[in-house]
Amino acid sequence: MEFKTRTLQELRDRRSTLSSKQAILGLDGFVDTIVTPVALRAGQGENFTPISTISEFGQRIAAAAGKSTNIEFYPRMDKLGGNGPIMANAVLAQGAQVTYLGALGTPTVHPVFADLAKRAHAVSLCAAASTTAAEFTDGKIMLGMMKSLDEITPQRIDEVMGAAAYRAALAASDLVALVNWTMIPNMSAIFDDLVSRVLPQLPVKPGRVFFFDLADPEKRSKSDLVYALGVIGKFEQFGRVTLGLNLKEAQQVFAALGFGTESESEAGLRAMADKIRRRLDLTTVVVHPKESAACATRDGTWWVPGPYAAKPLITTGAGDHFNAGFVSGQLMALSPEACLGLGVCTSGHYVRTAQSPTLGDLETFLANWK
Repeated sequence: MEFKTRTLQELRDRRSTLSSKQAILGLDGFVDTIVTPVALRAGQGENFTPISTISEFGQRIAAAAGKSTNIEFYPRMDKLGGNGPIMANAVLAQGAQVTYLGALGTPTVHPVFADLAKRAHAVSLCAAASTTAAEFTDGKIMLGMMKSLDEITPQRIDEVMGAAAYRAALAASDLVALVNWTMIPNMSAIFDDLVSRVLPQLPVKPGRVFFFDLADPEKRSKSDLVYALGVIGKFEQFGRVTLGLNLKEAQQVFAALGFGTESESEAGLRAMADKIRRRLDLTTVVVHPKESAACATRDGTWWVPGPYAAKPLITTGAGDHFNAGFVSGQLMALSPEACLGLGVCTSGHYVRTAQSPTLGDLETFLANWK
């Protein structure tokens, strides 16, 4: 039986359990403007030739050295952004109950988060950050303004949400997902606060999952990264820790931990996930490039191919949707292979439709995936 059939059967057997699960996610929040860079304009509106690749975009910029240049960004849409809100939206779509804690706007929630705030219990800590996301056929470049995220601290959480409410939300949660460590300067302090002050006060909840996504740590120092990874390991005493990494993030973590290099083959991805997991002593490590995904647990390693889309409708948020599918699988107690399958299908559906899939959508996707 191929993995798609096995994943579909596990999903059908367990899907009714997800609606009873509670999750708390955070802590970022962005207003994303999706744009297409213009190479040659022939008329108004969409009458232009786009800059199609990052290499071409880089050449255009490099050619301006010592001179100047003007590059037009043609706006496609304004949308909810940030690793946390996108992941929360996807988890909500699949049926879990969500508390979202993050940068959603002050003094009121920004309009792009209005639907999230209606469907989740939303607590806004500060103004949202903003991103201009330039999408290309071979990737994307995210241009961010995120000074407001400096305000996210343990003290700010206690002040806005209330220490008792914060503890209660954590105590009730089956999933605690803390994402975008890279862009939140005080996130390591929040991790420290949780493992030293908050979580020791809470009763243990069997099966609780702690999920972490670093979000491209290239701009953080190696020492900062290694420290954060060490603190993430301390969450194991309070539940099962999953570290989710795209390929670039996995390579950065792999190097920071002192390993050599691994290939991007199935064997290389399995080995990378396994070595990181063993070094940090975590329950699960996931590595997900665009074309496939692998994970390692204490029981072994798994790999699945992905439903790669050569011409996606949208790519910003694809990784966050993978994460949502994977953790939804964990909340339903699916096998590691089926969690990977749910992850790649959640991402695959999203990049084709720009919509977060329901579990019913995922059943249909799996049943029709050739």
